[in-house]
Amino acid sequence: MKPLLDLIVGNPLADRAVPQTGVTARLTVFVAAVMAFLAVIALAVSLTTNRVASLWADELAQSATLRLPADPATADALLLSALEVLETTPGISTVRALSQDEQQALLEPWFGPDLPLDALPVPQLIEIVADGEGYDADGLRARLEGQVPGAVLDDHTAWREPLLKAASRVRLIGWTVILLIGATVAAMITLAAQAALAGNVQVISVLRLVGATDTYIARAFVRRFTLRAGAGAIAGSILGVAVLSLMPKGDATGSLLLGVGFEGAEWLWPLFIPTLAAIVAFFATRAAAFRRLREQT
Repeated sequence: MKPLLDLIVGNPLADRAVPQTGVTARLTVFVAAVMAFLAVIALAVSLTTNRVASLWADELAQSATLRLPADPATADALLLSALEVLETTPGISTVRALSQDEQQALLEPWFGPDLPLDALPVPQLIEIVADGEGYDADGLRARLEGQVPGAVLDDHTAWREPLLKAASRVRLIGWTVILLIGATVAAMITLAAQAALAGNVQVISVLRLVGATDTYIARAFVRRFTLRAGAGAIAGSILGVAVLSLMPKGDATGSLLLGVGFEGAEWLWPLFIPTLAAIVAFFATRAAAFRRLREQT
C-alpha cells in the first residue's frame, strides 16, 4: 500500500528533477491519449465482429435449405415427398415451403422486381429449422437421394466456416493492434523519459551530491510519467467511448456497422486501458531512468 501511496503523492524534492511542463510532458499525455483512443476503437471493432459472427454462425447452424428440381411435371409430387421426409427426420423442428412471393423476393436483388416466375423453371425452396440437438445431415441426404431424386440440401456449412475463420482473423488482428499500441506507448514514453533525464543533468548531479540515490531520483521520474500516461489514457478512453456512442444503432445481425460498440461485461475493457497504459509507462520509465542514470554516473 505504501509504494502505491508514494507513487501517487510523490516527494516534492525529488519531483524537482522532473519537468512539470514542456514538450516531454505534453508529448507523454498526447501519445497516451491517442493510443488509448485507438485501443478502445480496436477493441470495439474486434469484439463486435466476434459477437456478430457468432450470432450469424448460430443462425446458420440452426437453419438449412432444401432445393427441389425445377420440373413443373413432378414439382408437386417431389414437394410432398420432401416434406414427408423432413417432417419425419429427428432433429428438425419446423419445415416450411417458401411461397412464390418469397422466392421472388429472394431473386429480386439479382433479376429485378419484374421477374416472371411462372414462365421460368425456378426450383422450389424449403426452409428447414433444426432443434437444439440438430439432425444428421449426411443421413438426411441419403434419405433424400432415395426418395426425392435431384433434391439438394444446403446446410450452410460453406457459409459458416469462412465466416468463423474471418471473425477469428479479425479478432487476432485486433489484439495485435492493441499489442502494437502498447509497444508504441512504451517506446514514446522511454524516449520522453530519456529526454527529460538528459535535460536535467545538473539537477540530478546536485541531488546526488546531497546524498540522493539513483532509486530515489528514478522514482520521481517513474511517478511523474506514470501519472501522465494514466491521465492521457483516461482522456483517450473517454473520447473513444464517446465516439462509439455516436455510431448508428440498430440490429447488429443485419449489419456490422450498426452494432460497433461494447455490450454487457465488455464495457469493463475501456476501464482497464488506462490502468494498462500506466503499467506500461511505469516499467518503461523505470527501465529508461535506471539505464540513463547509470550512463550519467
